[in-house]
Amino acid sequence: MRRYRQALSQERCIDVLNRGSSGVLSLLATDGYPYGVPLNYVLHEGNLYFHSIGEGRKIEAIRACERASFTVIDADEIDSARYTSLFRSVIVTGTIALCEGDEWLEAFDALCAKYSADQSLEERQAKVRSCSKAVGLKLTVSHMSGKEAKELAGVSYR
Repeated sequence: MRRYRQALSQERCIDVLNRGSSGVLSLLATDGYPYGVPLNYVLHEGNLYFHSIGEGRKIEAIRACERASFTVIDADEIDSARYTSLFRSVIVTGTIALCEGDEWLEAFDALCAKYSADQSLEERQAKVRSCSKAVGLKLTVSHMSGKEAKELAGVSYR
């Protein structure tokens, strides 16, 4: 990272991922073009998990190439007087694959807890058990970096 003073620590990257509700999963589609798709996610046990239907362009891309990245934007406020935006974001890279069995059930439960925390535990667990069409996707994190605007980081380059 060229502007290393704006880099987020690993702990702050994890905070951003835990706080975020969606991001963009970037894959290489089978036609050779990049494919970015917005998704909900959960950071669980150090990796990112997503749910999906078991077919389509995303699944085809994952089967063809396991490399992926995922971007979450935590802040993006326009500061027109300074001709800039006050941003904070995290990019995760790694490999992505289908996730099954107990690992997926645990991750799916964590996903449901993140997005439906106001529902009872029994109701969430029943939802996880009854969802037969969803497949799990696991992005095994190999690298994570974050960056924020110099104004948020409190640095100056003058």
